[in-house]
Amino acid sequence: MSIKNKFEKWFYLDDEEVEEKEPPRREEQRPVQEQPRRAPSRKPATGEPQQSATVVSLQSLQKSSKVILIEPRVYAEAQDISEHLKNKRAVVVNLQRIERDQGIRIVDFLSGTVYAIGGDIQRIGTDIFLCVPENVEVAGAISDYFER
Repeated sequence: MSIKNKFEKWFYLDDEEVEEKEPPRREEQRPVQEQPRRAPSRKPATGEPQQSATVVSLQSLQKSSKVILIEPRVYAEAQDISEHLKNKRAVVVNLQRIERDQGIRIVDFLSGTVYAIGGDIQRIGTDIFLCVPENVEVAGAISDYFER
């Protein structure tokens, strides 16, 4: 038995093919009108185990999500932050310990990364940004009033 056949049996993909490949019986020599195919009934016959027809997204089966907190000291760490985003982890970036021009470059780099993966970037404090991938939804907003 080939690997393909094993997979087909495992996922029940060969049910329709088996019906088509069966030769016609000699008793039934007269032409038979084809009936439209119906989806299999969800009610199992007596004694058969019930099969679930529910389709679940693999993304919803993730055990837990992580939020990464990062305080970059140099611009080169922006690539590490983008790797976390590509791996579908939310990142809080604190730019208070880096020079302003380097911080602007990091935010520009992360904005491009977030755009490319369909995520979002939001300012959540003075020089603090929240970057999230597409699988994380951010609700609410933080006002722009900061005490100085």
